[in-house]
Amino acid sequence: MFEFIRRHTKLIMGVLFLLIIPSFVLFGVGDYTRFNEGAAKVASVDGQAITQTEWDNAHRQTSDRLRAANPSLDGGLLDSPALKYATLERMVQERVLAVAANKGHLMASDARLAAELQQDPNINALRRADGTLDMERYRQLLAAQGLTPEGFEANVRYDLSSRQVMGGVVDTGFASQAQADVAMNAFLERREARVVRFTPADFAAKLSPTDADLEAFHKANAARYQAPESAKIEYLVLDLDSVKTSVNVSEQDLRTYYEQNAASFGAPEERRASHILIVAPKDAPAAEREKAKATATELLAQLRKEPGSFADVARKSSQDDTSAPSGGDQGSFQRDDKGIDPVISQTTYALAKEGDISDVVESEFGYHLVQLTGIKTAAVPPFETMRGQLEEQLRTQEAQKSFSELAEEFRNGVYEQSDSLQPVADKLKLQVHVADNVLRAPAAGATGPLASTRFLDALFSTDAIDKKRNTEAIDVGGNQLVSGRVVSHTAAHAMPLAEVREAVRAAFIQQRGAELAQQEGQARLKAWTAQPDSATALPEPVALSRNEMHGQAAALVEAVLRADPAKLPVFVGVDLGTDGYAVARVDKVLPRAEQGADFASQGRMRYEQLWGEAEARSYYESLKARYKAQILVPKPDMANALSMGAAAPAVER
Repeated sequence: MFEFIRRHTKLIMGVLFLLIIPSFVLFGVGDYTRFNEGAAKVASVDGQAITQTEWDNAHRQTSDRLRAANPSLDGGLLDSPALKYATLERMVQERVLAVAANKGHLMASDARLAAELQQDPNINALRRADGTLDMERYRQLLAAQGLTPEGFEANVRYDLSSRQVMGGVVDTGFASQAQADVAMNAFLERREARVVRFTPADFAAKLSPTDADLEAFHKANAARYQAPESAKIEYLVLDLDSVKTSVNVSEQDLRTYYEQNAASFGAPEERRASHILIVAPKDAPAAEREKAKATATELLAQLRKEPGSFADVARKSSQDDTSAPSGGDQGSFQRDDKGIDPVISQTTYALAKEGDISDVVESEFGYHLVQLTGIKTAAVPPFETMRGQLEEQLRTQEAQKSFSELAEEFRNGVYEQSDSLQPVADKLKLQVHVADNVLRAPAAGATGPLASTRFLDALFSTDAIDKKRNTEAIDVGGNQLVSGRVVSHTAAHAMPLAEVREAVRAAFIQQRGAELAQQEGQARLKAWTAQPDSATALPEPVALSRNEMHGQAAALVEAVLRADPAKLPVFVGVDLGTDGYAVARVDKVLPRAEQGADFASQGRMRYEQLWGEAEARSYYESLKARYKAQILVPKPDMANALSMGAAAPAVER
């Protein structure tokens, strides 16, 4: 099926053309425009709508980018109401800034665009040695992100124009040292306090919940104890390892492969040589080169009579200052060693046996005489020693050749026989795997296909769940194709008390303990405030500030620092939620701790940054009002929008 579409693309396009064009003729382009305009409107900026379709597309693109950057990211988190709403807020912000840039006639010049692109390290990595950009690789990089060079550069230009809108506010923020000191003094203010904590654990031993208590708590908090949607699945994996199991390698194939590649299995041959050089550069006068060649010829005649004197002659007559002191020795090298002069290497490997001396050979440096001084023959392991390695290499090579063809059979097979994976498994000699309690998001420690969000998304699609059809063949990376089918599906449901009894009991004790701790803390606060002298045996005092909390809750530290300094000592109490309650007696204001000049400078810079951000937010809000930007869908409850059920691990059999 897929192969037919690929081979007949033009035919398919023609059919679609015939189907689409008449609809334009009959209904008119305006009807299509009105159809798009009639799509659900979720926000508007300057009278221009943002539709539900645009929002869905933008969020899908955002999710795809996040998945590509972090494949293990939980798909459920990406589809949470909070993140979807954040996408809509970003779209509104982009529209507001675009309108402001357009109405303010702000546009990035070609020079500014070029400068911005030159700062992109990904683009700079595509530059050739001469500094020019490799346009083919540039297009490939952008195509992988679904972009063209023109589209990408338009986006960058738009971003630069939008930045100009806020840049005038953010980049011109200024704060004096006096202003920064006021803010930093408040931040660094220190107070001495004695803190008494009332924790749920203090009351846990006193609690003994009844069955009725647990049943009531379980019923009231049913949303906490939801079993997430899960499925039992079968899946099939085609990878190089599975292809290799079907590859047959004969003994003759192995021996032929060994003979053809024997030279690469062991250590290659090495040779050692010495040389004598009579210098005569290629650009030297002809007479000078002839004289050098004659000298080399005379030395060769001398060496033919006394081959054993080569080292002595090299020390005396060679004009290679580096090797002459060692008798012309060039060390050991392989045939294609890049560290040796090619003329010397070729001449050495042309000699037959140790002690042989070459004729006079010419190079760009002059004229050489080369003597072969040693041969270390190639060490090739015997066939039997290499047999296991040879079989693995040959199987891998054959599997790589077959993989593309088998991948096409795999894709077509799981599609054409969509009610079972077994026919494809039988045909390609693959194993059908089974996994139970598979969730929409990868379980902790999941590997292979069960760690792929793309595969899990396909499994939990409506078609796969309702019709129990095979998923399409999905590439999960690393030369792996996978297809799966849902055997049974369990919708998200409340777990009965019997299954979660211990968790319910622990939560009940935690909540009830926190309530008792709060009651006790509030009673103490009331009594100590009425009769300060009754607060005896308080803990040792501690100096608290916003940057030195000493393990205390931020809410408590804030309450201590907000206490009226004119009424000290004074008692303050803070509800810590599930952590209980805290009462603090604030005794006195302490001098600000000494800070160095660097700290003061950093404090001013941070204050300027925060002030600039505050001004930017204020300016953006004014732009939203000016261009009548509004979001028409309700904002989700952020406390619950990101909540996720516990994930049970998938079990492979």
